[in-house]
Amino acid sequence: MTRSTDRIPPAPETAEIALQTVLEALADPVRRSIVAQLDAASADISCGSFELPVARSTATHHFNVLRDAGIIQQYYVRTSRMNRLRRTDLDETFPGLLDACLRAVNSGH
Repeated sequence: MTRSTDRIPPAPETAEIALQTVLEALADPVRRSIVAQLDAASADISCGSFELPVARSTATHHFNVLRDAGIIQQYYVRTSRMNRLRRTDLDETFPGLLDACLRAVNSGH
C-alpha cells in the first residue's frame, strides 16, 4: 500500500494544536459525527465512506476544518483520500477532551 500526503496540506504538528481551534472544530455536529465514525472504526476511512447528511463539497469543507485543527490526518492510497483520527496526539495534548466529546455524541447531545 502506497501512502501519499503530497496533495494534501499538512496537519499541524502535535505541539501546534490549539485548544480553541479544536473546540471550534468539534462544535459542529457533522464534524463530531466524522470524529465518532473514525473513533469507532477499526481502520482508517476514505472520505467517500462516511455516512454524512451533507453534500460532498460540504463534507470536504468539514474534513479540511478537522485536518487544519489537528484532529485528523489525511493521506492518499491510490485515488482514495484516507482519514485517521489523531487520538494519541489529542489525548496527550488535551487529556479527556476527545472522550468527553465522543460521550456527548453517543448520548445524543
